[in-house]
Amino acid sequence: MSTPFYQVNLFYVNSFKQIITVSSCLPCVVVTATISSKLCSFFFFSFVKFRANYKQEIMNNSFPFCRFSTFLSSVAITQSTIKPSIPVDLGRNWKPVPIPHRTIPEPRGQDLDFINVAHSHLIHSDWSKLSSLSTGLTPLRVKHILLKIQKDHVLSLEFFKWVGIQKPCCHNLETHSIILHILTKNQKFKSAESILRKILVSGSIDVPLNLFEEMLHLYRLCDSSPRVFDSLFKTLAHMKKFRNATDIFCRMKDYGFFPTIESCNAYMSSLLDLHRMDIALAFYKGMQRYRISSNVYTLNMVMCSYCKLGKLDKAVEIFREMEGMGFSPNIASYNTLIAGYCNKGLLSSAIKLKNSMGKNGVHPNVVTFNTLIYGFCKEEKLHEAGKVFNEMKAANVSPNTVTYNTLINGYSQVGNSEMGGRLYDEMMRCQVKADILTYNALILGLCKEGKTKKAAYLVKELDKENLVPNASTFSALISGQCARKNSERAFQLYKSMVRSGCHPNEQTFKILISTFCKNKDFDGAVQVLREMIERSMTPDSGILSEVFVGLCQCGKSQLAKMLYSEMEATHLMPAGFEISKTINFDAENENKASGDNW
Repeated sequence: MSTPFYQVNLFYVNSFKQIITVSSCLPCVVVTATISSKLCSFFFFSFVKFRANYKQEIMNNSFPFCRFSTFLSSVAITQSTIKPSIPVDLGRNWKPVPIPHRTIPEPRGQDLDFINVAHSHLIHSDWSKLSSLSTGLTPLRVKHILLKIQKDHVLSLEFFKWVGIQKPCCHNLETHSIILHILTKNQKFKSAESILRKILVSGSIDVPLNLFEEMLHLYRLCDSSPRVFDSLFKTLAHMKKFRNATDIFCRMKDYGFFPTIESCNAYMSSLLDLHRMDIALAFYKGMQRYRISSNVYTLNMVMCSYCKLGKLDKAVEIFREMEGMGFSPNIASYNTLIAGYCNKGLLSSAIKLKNSMGKNGVHPNVVTFNTLIYGFCKEEKLHEAGKVFNEMKAANVSPNTVTYNTLINGYSQVGNSEMGGRLYDEMMRCQVKADILTYNALILGLCKEGKTKKAAYLVKELDKENLVPNASTFSALISGQCARKNSERAFQLYKSMVRSGCHPNEQTFKILISTFCKNKDFDGAVQVLREMIERSMTPDSGILSEVFVGLCQCGKSQLAKMLYSEMEATHLMPAGFEISKTINFDAENENKASGDNW
């Protein structure tokens, strides 16, 4: 059976173009070499063992977003040189693999009698009499009963669930496949997804492919719908099992089944949640090649992927092509591109795009304004952020918690706690719920100005609001005490932070160590540094130099040497840091000795 070739432009060697074409349908690898764009020769190598071992790998990797490192290693090509491409169509001679057909052995004797009696009880809804037969259930009998009542999807589902309670060992992949065929054929997709989730959660990694095979073999017997395979693919996508979903997609393609656009969108959405924008974009390109029609939600995710990868020009290109593809950009389209502009610091372009929304009948929402406010705050353009905030209220778009948090944090970062406090008061008047991020921003602003008592008062307010301090809360308080050079109080807060289960970051350690050094408390600095090392964090060269220089200047060179050895043993020394470049132990010891002699 013919299947499409999978072609990969691999590399150029001494200006000779080599194209390796692999066909998963032939028991050999066909290598076609062209020199100076002229066909020279064909080489055929019998490679049956290769096909047996790698047929599934090639099949799974016939789509660009699949991993094909196993195949590539067999031809000694590094993955970084690969630019996978697939023919635009499936090939002139491409035909789907015929759907296999399986027949279930006909019941005889006692099996036949049992099935007929159980069927009679079912159609008469006589569950009490049916319960007396539960001990005689077997997988074969359950399958035949389901097939007899498959025209009544409600009764089929009730019986399937009843068997799961009475004798769950009678359920296997075949019985699950039959009920899935029945439900999807009758467009009961939610019920089908519920059953799929249960079996996929409890099953091993091989269950999805094995289930697909069972569904495939029973497809004709159940007179099913292609949506049964689509449901499997979509459920795997929702469960973020994208490797399994990829395998199922490739198997579906082989038999001429393609997922719906809703399922493709679910798959792409899961990939974006996992920050795999590269795979999402490759999947989209595959959709185009296989002529799976996109919709506006697909294109929004494509734009989002490009924006997150920093390819703003590509996102703009998709946005401009939307109308030509028959789609009108919606609010999510505009918000995605505005966020892309803001992340790049192109705030004037973001404002221009926002102003053009009305021409297309789209009006800015709270996300639009929040994105713009965040963009201006990130650039410390608080005046412009305030203008957007006022415009937001003038447009009757109610600011939410995110709006106020963004503005309060923006003012706190520049040390304007007074303005942050005013926004908090407005927030309370408008009955907008404050969260831990609100308080963290307020505490940070107060601590930056050295107002640690007011910050401590806000911490007490957290209990009244049923909010729990997090790592950011403690970090802000520690920075406040460090700003006042109160290293002991800062270290106490650090200990409270650890006891509460919060994890300090590198910045917290850095500011603590620096404060101890400024206070000439180098023993305290070493203690914090050791705590940092215990957490497998590598200090930067600057703070490390400050500690070592301070230790040697106060006559504690032996402690410095010991600390250096400890760090070398844990392999947490900053790259390129050499203690000899920072201090000279021998010179320090000589100075000390000469001082003693004098």
